[in-house]
Parts: sequence; structure tokens; C-alpha cells
Amino acid sequence: MLQKLILASSSPRRQELLQQMRIPFQIRKPNLDESQIKDTDPVTKVKQLAILKGKNVPIQTETEVILAADTVVSFQQNIFEKPKSKQEAYKMIKGLSGKKHHVYTGVMIRCQEKEMTFVESTTVSFWPLTEKEILSYIETEEPYDKAGGYGIQSVGAMFVKRIEGDYYNVVGLPISRVVRELKTFGIHPQ
Repeated sequence: MLQKLILASSSPRRQELLQQMRIPFQIRKPNLDESQIKDTDPVTKVKQLAILKGKNVPIQTETEVILAADTVVSFQQNIFEKPKSKQEAYKMIKGLSGKKHHVYTGVMIRCQEKEMTFVESTTVSFWPLTEKEILSYIETEEPYDKAGGYGIQSVGAMFVKRIEGDYYNVVGLPISRVVRELKTFGIHPQ
């Protein structure tokens, strides 16, 4: 029986990565309040958020496989999610300037018979940034729908000096590992 992937996310980046891997999917966005997860440990938080999202989307047929994910940036024991204002974006980018931070993505995959979760970690180092670079960047639309206030796959790439780990994890989905795990659920690239 052919399995059908359901992406429990409206993230355009996650959609693009699955399309890039030639994995057909449908979107079924979870309807939940993420603020109910209060944990301050980034690994625990992204795992709990991925589970919350994955369990919020119902399995409607025996052939459906649900994929859910959540990404946060962690810097000096603080979790940087999506900035809600220019001031917040400025504070995040300024804080990351010239330093290392960690990007964590929690992933949950489930079907009627089984479920699994994992957390992928990537270390990112930023160049020291000028005030002008930061102010110019926060005037774009880019920071406001991305954890940590930057997109490594677009203009924010100019800030990144080095990464250690999975680049796609920083984009929002550790696609290499996800593809391998999806195969165990009967979902394969076409």
C-alpha cells in the first residue's frame, strides 16, 4: 500500500526541501498554541513542539504519515524564536554578531503503527557585523518569519562565517536524516 506524506507545517522552506527531494506531500497545518510549551532548554523545547504539532494533525487514513518539525536558535542559554518586532530582530542579530550559536530542529514522524522523534543540532558562527549591516537587514522582510531572525538560505547568508553540522537543519528541516527516517515509514523520493 502506498503511503502518503502529510506535512504538519505551512513553512515554505520545509515545503521547498521536500519538493527538492522529490517527495510528494500534502499540507495539513496544525491549529495550536505553541506558547503552552514553556521549557527553556532548547533541545527539550523543539522536541516537545514537534510532538505537539505532530499529534495535533490527525491521521485520517491508514496510509498517512505525519511529518512535523520546529526550529529554534539558542544563544547563551536563551532561545531565539521568530522576532516579533524590529527591536527584537535587532537585538537577536546584534547578539549573534561575531559569535557562535546553535540551531536545533525537532522532528516527529508518525503513522498509525509507530512514531519517532529526534533533534538535530548545528553550530553556526557569525562574522562580526556592522551597525549598518544589522539596520539594513532588519528593514527587509526576511528576519520576521525565521527563528533567530535570519535566513541562511537568503540575504542572512552574508552573516555566516562557518557552520558545523547540517546546513539544511539551519534552513528548518534536516532533510538528509528526514529522508532516511521517512523510508522506514514507507515514504521514498520519486
